[in-house]
Amino acid sequence: MKKILIDSGPLIALFDASDKYHNKAVHFIKSNKYPLVTTIASITETLHLLDFNRNAQIDFIQWIHQGAVEIHNIENDDFGRIKELTEKYRDLPLDFADSCLVYLAEKLSLNTIATFDRDFSIYRIKGRRKFNLISALQE
Repeated sequence: MKKILIDSGPLIALFDASDKYHNKAVHFIKSNKYPLVTTIASITETLHLLDFNRNAQIDFIQWIHQGAVEIHNIENDDFGRIKELTEKYRDLPLDFADSCLVYLAEKLSLNTIATFDRDFSIYRIKGRRKFNLISALQE
């Protein structure tokens, strides 16, 4: 079955009603038919950026607990490739959570991502394959 990577942006917008992308995120989650996949780095980033509202954090944690997103581990051996990706894209705002998603795309052979981050149109999977950005989330 097809799976979709999800970045922290749509996760934050989903649980922050004041976020300018909130409605897009809600619509995407309600209409999406495929399993969502991410890493603990994106979960951590989301919780950090929801720190303005403890209830939003708790709701997000509950949503994750209910199985809304598959969380894939990043192991020690994975950091070599993550370091390579970070070096390759050092001139772009590729943070740790983003590099983990690019790595996970390579590891799981996925190329579709739910994100508001247009830099994913520049990042490449295994150096050549483009990401398919979910159009419903793009401006």
